[in-house]
Amino acid sequence: MKEIGLYVHIPFCRSKCLYCDFNSYECREGDSEDYVAALLRELDEYQKRYDFIYKTVFIGGGTPTVINCFLIGSILEKLSPFIMSGAEITMESNPGTVTFENLKYYRSLGINRLSIGLQAWQGELLRGLGRIHSPEDFLHVYDCARKSGFDNINTDLMFALPNQTLGMWKETLKKVAGLGMDHISCYSLILEEGTKLYELYREGRVQLPDEEADREMYWTAVEVLDSYRYGQYEISNFARKNMECRHNLIYWRNEEYLGVGAGSHSRLGNIRFWNFRDIDSYVSLIRKGKLPVEGQEELSSDVEMWETIFLSLRLNEGLDLQGFKSRYGIDFQGRYADVINRLTAQGLISIEAGRVKLTGKGKDLSNSVFIEFL
Repeated sequence: MKEIGLYVHIPFCRSKCLYCDFNSYECREGDSEDYVAALLRELDEYQKRYDFIYKTVFIGGGTPTVINCFLIGSILEKLSPFIMSGAEITMESNPGTVTFENLKYYRSLGINRLSIGLQAWQGELLRGLGRIHSPEDFLHVYDCARKSGFDNINTDLMFALPNQTLGMWKETLKKVAGLGMDHISCYSLILEEGTKLYELYREGRVQLPDEEADREMYWTAVEVLDSYRYGQYEISNFARKNMECRHNLIYWRNEEYLGVGAGSHSRLGNIRFWNFRDIDSYVSLIRKGKLPVEGQEELSSDVEMWETIFLSLRLNEGLDLQGFKSRYGIDFQGRYADVINRLTAQGLISIEAGRVKLTGKGKDLSNSVFIEFL
């Protein structure tokens, strides 16, 4: 059996956040039964074709908790024979879409990691993002999750938001860390074309912090979370000891994973492929007995190596030189000697104990570093 990660996409939301570019649809929960039935058939088809066993499962969206909880139960029931013992099973949730009873049910299914989308502590910032919850809603869900037996909880936070000050960001970090969260993700807002927030910005109706403020907020997160004993293990991710997200580590180590559901992506061997994003197209193709794959690409060895390099450099552990040689049969320091010398001289990378790592300056200029290896 091949051990891989599994991503399950649930594309339904109560409302679409102003910044969201994910494949999600608001007010279409009525389609969820047909959608999940199609998803179960897609999973069946892959099990017929491959001998997979899943070492991690991540149920994301969208907002998985907006659909009937028993539909999530049917997914876990289908997957149960193919999930490794001790696997990390994560589900995303948002305050305002989940109850104590639902959380107890999710935990009984074997879901052992909950990710709660908070983004900011201040109500005015949440409203400006189009979020449907308040900080009080978040606290209620967090309390219910702990009482339901979840002992591995993540929250997602965002910085460089419209009208967000450094003081607001510090308050958000300290409030969340003070709760004893197990894992915290901190992402800088990226304006995606086609979102409502992008249009508001183009029209001059919202202002964003400048790049200097963005970097100050980032390093504030590193400092504050370190003071609460959170270890940074990836550019945007912090965890208590041994609470790193095992599923996301599959992506960052450029390992194989399967994605099911509308718009999901997969990487098996040197083939990357993706499903149709539209819910109706996805369901229709599966009803016709076809896999809902819209496109695929074969990764050349050079492209795969580059992706392994830049994904590994996102991790604080960096790129393992011996592991790279074992995987590709290439001496990294020999092949990239000129690039390594240049980036080292610029103070952007370092080589320590057989690993190449970004420096603090390198994290600020990470995209420039990644391109150097392309």
